Amino acid sequence: MIDIPKKTKERTMLVAINLRDVSKHMVEEHLSELEELADTAGAESIFKIVQARNRFDSAYYIGKGKAEELAQLVELNDIELIIFDDDLTAVQVRNLENIFNRKIIDRSGLILDIFALRAKTKEAKTQVELAQLQYLLPRLTRAWTHLSKQYGGIGTKGPGETQIETDRRFIRNRISHLKVKLKKIESQRNTQSSNRKNYVRVSLAGYTNAGKSTLFNLLTNSDVFAENKLFATLDSTTHAIDLNRKQKMLISDTVGFIRKLPPHLVASFKSTLNEVREADIILHVIDMAHHFYEDHLKIVDDTLKEFGSKDKIEIKVFNKVDAVKDKSKIDFIRNNYNNSVIISAQKGINISKLKELLIDAAERSFVEDEISIAIEETKLASQIHSLAEVISTRYDNGSVMLNIRSSKENNDRIKKLLGKNDKNKIEYKKEE
Repeated sequence: MIDIPKKTKERTMLVAINLRDVSKHMVEEHLSELEELADTAGAESIFKIVQARNRFDSAYYIGKGKAEELAQLVELNDIELIIFDDDLTAVQVRNLENIFNRKIIDRSGLILDIFALRAKTKEAKTQVELAQLQYLLPRLTRAWTHLSKQYGGIGTKGPGETQIETDRRFIRNRISHLKVKLKKIESQRNTQSSNRKNYVRVSLAGYTNAGKSTLFNLLTNSDVFAENKLFATLDSTTHAIDLNRKQKMLISDTVGFIRKLPPHLVASFKSTLNEVREADIILHVIDMAHHFYEDHLKIVDDTLKEFGSKDKIEIKVFNKVDAVKDKSKIDFIRNNYNNSVIISAQKGINISKLKELLIDAAERSFVEDEISIAIEETKLASQIHSLAEVISTRYDNGSVMLNIRSSKENNDRIKKLLGKNDKNKIEYKKEE
């Protein structure tokens, strides 16, 4: 029997800058979150360093003197990896690597590493690979510095530079290929969406580790992977739920948000995050036990606005009430947030109230209309059937009268289609 040694965690130093306009407590919170990210990736944080500065140093991020000081600490304590809390430029990475002679990564690089670790489905793996390549492309000089370090001397720079250019071409070609692949995935998702016209679509959104997957499992009686770690799940999962006979619902669990989320990652996960954009109702899950829950709430709200989801019906779900010791916080949330509910997904507390809010929101998210189109408008009729449930049809003097039921979003699309042809009209019959 062969004993396989367990992989030890990399000894890591975390580094952040406290700018003048940012509070010390906020920087410490950012660094604590960076430590959680590092732990999720499999690193052990030995030191957490905060340097107060008026601005970032363009060449060394923390300044050359501070970098040289930390390099001694790194050497004495066998630190293998240094993680910086902000994105570094290619110049900063190269300069810092020269001083530390260790691996250097920034927050975005760390998040991408976690996403690569967590990605399970073909779609998620494709999205992560695209984001990683877009992140790596401007930093290729770092990836090939081993050529001069390993061999040194004359005759090594030329091949190194040639290899870099070759690699850049390969990466650009690969990025183009992945973008085409993701467009096909997005097209497939759009086809799936058209088949869900009769369903109220609910999407879970929230800061990472707020308890979305736990709530999803509770509402759908499923077993989606849930863990008390950042970015435990990446893949969008959709299940049907039956809260009452009148409304059929589909609920989707999506990737969590985080501050300083790499823009490449947001762009790559567009097809997954479209679940949020196309939802009729958003359940915004918040970890109310967290000290900075209001900050997390704002980050998610701002991100949802960027996705064009500001006009959606949103229910704020304050989760983990069982972990809150301060009753005044519960009273504050109850008195200051409309259309919200306080729950514990882990303990099943107040879930019935959440379901009541969901049913009420679902009834408000669908519209019934009676529309009239010319009988020869067969293409238009087909488009309307794809966007709405046609409850009844009757014919009257060369026109077709359709009684339809659709989501507000699809109802707006139908209005635009009808507005392009003066022969058609829409009459508001009933709105729920």
